Amino acid sequence: MGLISAASTIFDAGAMAAGFGGSMTFIKKLTASSSATLSFVDGSGGVVLDDTYKEYVFTFKNIHPQTGTKLFEVNMSIDTGSNYNVAKTTTNAEIYHAENGSAAGLGYVSGKDLANGTGKLLISSEIGAENDECCNGFLRLFNPSSTVFVKHFISDVQGNYNATFSINHKIAGYCNSTSAVDAVQFTFTSGNIDAGDICLYGIA
Repeated sequence: MGLISAASTIFDAGAMAAGFGGSMTFIKKLTASSSATLSFVDGSGGVVLDDTYKEYVFTFKNIHPQTGTKLFEVNMSIDTGSNYNVAKTTTNAEIYHAENGSAAGLGYVSGKDLANGTGKLLISSEIGAENDECCNGFLRLFNPSSTVFVKHFISDVQGNYNATFSINHKIAGYCNSTSAVDAVQFTFTSGNIDAGDICLYGIA
C-alpha cells in the first residue's frame, strides 16, 4: 500500500516518489597517512564544492593524530586554496565524561571560539594518540557558493582523550564573507593526521 497525500503518491512499495525529499551524493574521500593536511578544493581531484548543491557534509572516521593531546581543526578559502583565512564567528559547547565516572561536565568553551577571526577553527577537544584513540563526526556547510549571504556551518565531533575520557564538541557559526567558499582544509593543531578518512557529500 502506498502513502498518498493531497492526491500525490509519496511512498509506494517502500520507495519515495520522484520529487520528494533530497538525496545525499558521495563526492570525494580523502584518506590520511601521516598527512599534514586534508584539503577539498573545488575543481581539483574530482571535488565539487560549488552551486551544484546547497549543502555539503564532511564526515570524519577514525581521525587519529600523530602525537597526543591535539585538536582537530578546519579552515575555509575563497580563492581555491591559495589562502585559508576566511573570517569566522562561532559558538561551541563541550560535554565530557570519565570512564570511571569521576568527572563529567557540560559547558560553553569561550577559549575555542572565534569572534570574526581568520584563524583555524577548533572542531574537537583534545584527542589522544594511543592506538585506540581517535575522533569521529561531521561538518555541515550550507550554501557555500552564495555571493549574497554569509555561509553557516554546524559541526559535531566525538573523541577520546588520555584513554579515559569521552569528549563531545559541538560547534556552530558562519563564515563572515559574501564571497563563495570553494575550499575546505582539515589539520591538527600540530603534527600530522596519522590515519583516518574524510568523505565529502552533496545534499540535493
